Amino acid sequence: MATTIGPSYDPAATAAALAESYVAARQNVLTTQSQRATAAASALTKLKSAISAYQTSLLSLSSTKTMLTRAATFSNTGLGTATASATAAAGSYSFFVERLATANQVQYSGLADTPAGTGTINVSLGGVAAFSVNLSTADTDANGTMTARELAAAINAAPANASKVSASVVTINGTAELILKSQATGAASAITLTTSPDTNAALQAKLAPGNATQVVAGQDARVWLGAQGTGTLITQATNTFTNIEGVSMTFTKAQAVGETPVTLTVAADNGTTTANVQKFVDEYNKLKSVVDGMISPGDPDNGKAAGAFADDGGVRVLQGRLISILRQAAPTGETMAAYGIIAARDGSLSLDATRLTKQLAINPNGLDALIGKASGVTPSGIAGNLDTYLKQWSSSVDGQIKQRQEANDRMISTLANRQNQIDKQYDSAYKRYLAQFTALQALQNQMASNTSMFDALFGSDSK
Repeated sequence: MATTIGPSYDPAATAAALAESYVAARQNVLTTQSQRATAAASALTKLKSAISAYQTSLLSLSSTKTMLTRAATFSNTGLGTATASATAAAGSYSFFVERLATANQVQYSGLADTPAGTGTINVSLGGVAAFSVNLSTADTDANGTMTARELAAAINAAPANASKVSASVVTINGTAELILKSQATGAASAITLTTSPDTNAALQAKLAPGNATQVVAGQDARVWLGAQGTGTLITQATNTFTNIEGVSMTFTKAQAVGETPVTLTVAADNGTTTANVQKFVDEYNKLKSVVDGMISPGDPDNGKAAGAFADDGGVRVLQGRLISILRQAAPTGETMAAYGIIAARDGSLSLDATRLTKQLAINPNGLDALIGKASGVTPSGIAGNLDTYLKQWSSSVDGQIKQRQEANDRMISTLANRQNQIDKQYDSAYKRYLAQFTALQALQNQMASNTSMFDALFGSDSK
């Protein structure tokens, strides 16, 4: 009968288990460090994105130049539109729109199949030379004739035109008519054409000033401040008026004689102002939420892990600095709380719209002095201080995040090298243990074979 000497085992499995045990302590430490480094890399990327988004929102608010807004509205919106900046004084104004400014539009007939050739067309606006058109390349299909469409294309493509005059073709009763329209409005937009002496005689005759049909005469706008005939007449080349400081009015329709003047009302736009302040509050809270999550101690009892920077004093300084900047008053004494921007104990913000509206009625300009702007040239107020401080973190040259990312990358590289060393130690131990236990297994097998032979020769059952 066969006899088994010692335990039965798999040399490969045994070698692997012993090799893993040999490096286990060092591998556990390295794994923990690698997980922390990976988490830090992800957290730094998230923090960089959050700070960048917040700085963008501050610049967006600053681009409007003011958080305080005013509205300008017409009593009859069919006559035009108006906008007002924060500098516009509240008030009511009356206007009578007698005439709108128009752009000159002229028509030239009989230009079909004009003989091609050299020459120049000189275009003037309001009697002032504007640009010239070289006719030598106008015959684009090189068939010896120049159509109205080819002439229109040559005018539009003239290098010095720059859209001062647009040329098009309208077919009337089967005939292509050349239409020229000035881009600018007003009496000074009148289009006149002259030709050089070397221009084809037939074309010279057709483009002569007397052959132009005035489709739309260029004229200035006439708007009365007050009633027509008794108020003050304002005449200008465009339909957009900026006569009232901080207000821009664009009229789109003229009134009939005897109509009641339209009323323009300039007043505070508390709804838009409140929306601007609410955006400031919301964007700050988004950034704060990200920072808070990164330094959170977690709640092990409820399975909530700590933040990636729970033990990082630098990120805690970031959190505290943001809160302290928000609590600063303006140089003129305005505070966030006065304008309804309330900071909770944890530093998060909320907006009391009612308190904001009341304070705007008392001191409307104080809001901009308090919030300020995140301008790279002249930062001011809370927004400017926040942006200036955050640049210490977000700078791509020497910012905190860049420095931390570089240090963390070096750590990850070092840990990778250490992992390679542990892998080599594991492989060496595995090969050593495998050789030892393979040899031991061979010895056991040999001993078992000898025992079986002895049992066969000298056992009680042998004959």
